Amino acid sequence: MSPERKKLVLALALIFAVNIFIIALAQRASADLYKRGSSGAAVSEIQTRLKNWGYYFGAVDGVYGSQTEKAVRWFQQKNGLTADGQVGDKTLAALGMPVSGSSGGKSGSGGGGNLDLLARLISAEARGEPYEGQVAVGAVVLNRVGHPSFPNSVAEVIYQPGAFSCLDDGQFNEPVAESAYRAARDAMNGWDPSYGAIYYFNPVTATSKWIWARPLIVNIGKHRFCA
Repeated sequence: MSPERKKLVLALALIFAVNIFIIALAQRASADLYKRGSSGAAVSEIQTRLKNWGYYFGAVDGVYGSQTEKAVRWFQQKNGLTADGQVGDKTLAALGMPVSGSSGGKSGSGGGGNLDLLARLISAEARGEPYEGQVAVGAVVLNRVGHPSFPNSVAEVIYQPGAFSCLDDGQFNEPVAESAYRAARDAMNGWDPSYGAIYYFNPVTATSKWIWARPLIVNIGKHRFCA
C-alpha cells in the first residue's frame, strides 16, 4: 500500500472514530430527556408532581403532550431554568426526581435530585450561617418530610407554597455554595443539629406572631429552630 493510501485510510478511520464518539456523547446526554411524544412511568411522575404544585391541570396519563410541555415551561420559568419545555437532568433535579446522567448536579455532589434540591435550599436560606446551622436547615426539611402535617417528599416540602421565602425572592436560583452540598449530605445521612425542629426563623426579621409562639428547641447562628 502506498504512503498516500495509508494516510487516507488512517484519516478515514480517525473520522469514523470521532463520529462514533460524538454519537455516544449525544446518546448519553439524551438519556434523561423527556419531551413531547415521550411516554411512560417517568412522564406520569412528572405530571403528578407538576399537578400537585399547581402547574399542570391535565390528566396524569403518562403521555407527554402539549399540556405537559406548557406546564414544564411554566415550572422552568418559575425556577430559573431554561424554559424549553423539555425535562432534562436539571429539570429532573428541580422536580426532585432521580438523575442518572451527569449534567443535573454539581460534579461530585452525588445523591441525585433530592441532594441537589436540598443543597440549593440550604445555600439560599442559610448562606453565611455556621456550618452546623446549614445542616440544621436541611434537617428541618427532612423532618417535615417525616411529619404528618407536611408533604412526604423533599421536593414537595421545598415547593410547598409559602414555605420558604427564598423561592419568592430569587435566592433559590442563585449559585449553590459548596458547603451547602456537604451540609445536605450530612443532613441526609442523619445529622440533625436542630433536634427534630420543623420550623426555623430569623428573630431579627420575623414579624409573624405565630412563628414566635412556636416552642424553641435551639438557637444556631441567626436562626431559632422550633417545634
